[in-house]
Amino acid sequence: MSQNKNTSTPSSTVTRDLRQLDKGTENIYESIVVIAKRANQIAVDVKEELNGKLSEFASNNDNLEEVFENREQIEISKHYERMPKASLVAVDEFLNDRVYFRNPAKEQE
Repeated sequence: MSQNKNTSTPSSTVTRDLRQLDKGTENIYESIVVIAKRANQIAVDVKEELNGKLSEFASNNDNLEEVFENREQIEISKHYERMPKASLVAVDEFLNDRVYFRNPAKEQE
């Protein structure tokens, strides 16, 4: 399950207005923590997905020619390299209110 199939997420760095980042939490630092945790979740999901796809190509007796000639494996790797970085996806999700988060300390107040 790839979280990064959203085509509206840019694949390169984007300048952001910091005032937009604190709209959901009213605290820029809390927003950064939420975004960072979401980026870690996305990165773990993508890594597991990639490892699962690449494990199909694993063989106990690989020889050097097979490693260099496996075009399918190369295409899969290139696809994942072109995907937007997890941090960019996390920021996009946060700014578009697609991230669920809560702060237990604020709930107790």
